[in-house]
Amino acid sequence: MKRCVRWLKPLPLRPRDMVHVVAPAGPFEQAPFEAGLRILSERYTPVLRPDLGASHRYLAGDDARRREELSHAFLDRAARAIFCARGGYGSSRLLPELPLDKAGPVAFTGFSDLTSIHCALQALGRVSLHAPVLTQLGRQSTQVHDYLFRLLESSEAPPPLSGNATYVPGTAEGVLVGGNLSVFSRLLGTPYMPPLDGAVLLLEDVTERPYRIDRMWTHLRLAGVFARVRGIVLGDFTACEEKDAAYSSADVLRELARDAKLPCAAGFPIGHGAINYPVAFGTQVRLDADAARLTFLEGAVSPG
Repeated sequence: MKRCVRWLKPLPLRPRDMVHVVAPAGPFEQAPFEAGLRILSERYTPVLRPDLGASHRYLAGDDARRREELSHAFLDRAARAIFCARGGYGSSRLLPELPLDKAGPVAFTGFSDLTSIHCALQALGRVSLHAPVLTQLGRQSTQVHDYLFRLLESSEAPPPLSGNATYVPGTAEGVLVGGNLSVFSRLLGTPYMPPLDGAVLLLEDVTERPYRIDRMWTHLRLAGVFARVRGIVLGDFTACEEKDAAYSSADVLRELARDAKLPCAAGFPIGHGAINYPVAFGTQVRLDADAARLTFLEGAVSPG
């Protein structure tokens, strides 16, 4: 994939704009999906395929169904955004045949397994939003909803976010990239890794025991990732504790971050926790690790 210097931002949304709802990864439970869809429908006009709720083993239908649905959403110039029903697993299977290089200026949103699509978009120089999926959206606060709508509709930089711990002091500025640690680490050696030189790396995960976090982090280190990025932002590492262990996942992450010798702050409300604030990959940010503060230096969408 060709690396781009100039980042392409999606067009801003307006209330009642048409948006696509897709399921490119795992199948989903209907009740939390409907709760998220109600929130989305209060603001925009969602379009869903009748087979959105399909299921094939651990996937939301076979690859052909999911690929066709997502490809159409990216190519539909009448839609302003794409919202994902759920993460889980499966989006990386679609990458080789997705027409991302032909996509219009649409805002792609999602997180967790959707990290693979985010990274592929960033490899093409496109901004996208690490944001709640629909099965999570209904459980989020109105503050998170408002923050998401502001990010999608305004070209102004959003308010900063705060973490709760400094692992390595210092400051760093760069383009925000990353996402789910498990998925991000699996993209090493593929054409879908985003540009890392001078970037600020965001990582989060769920239900990964500390030794697995260590193994994936070490994979990144051995691949030279931490020699290229400028700083590390750690979101929620949810349900990642070892039963009856004398150490926590935070202890392991703090030690790994210190070894990386990059400015690093943790505890940002981003990921699989009770609060998942959206952030825009491909935009310039400033990390003040001493204050555990992430400042956004630009908005996620173009002026229009």
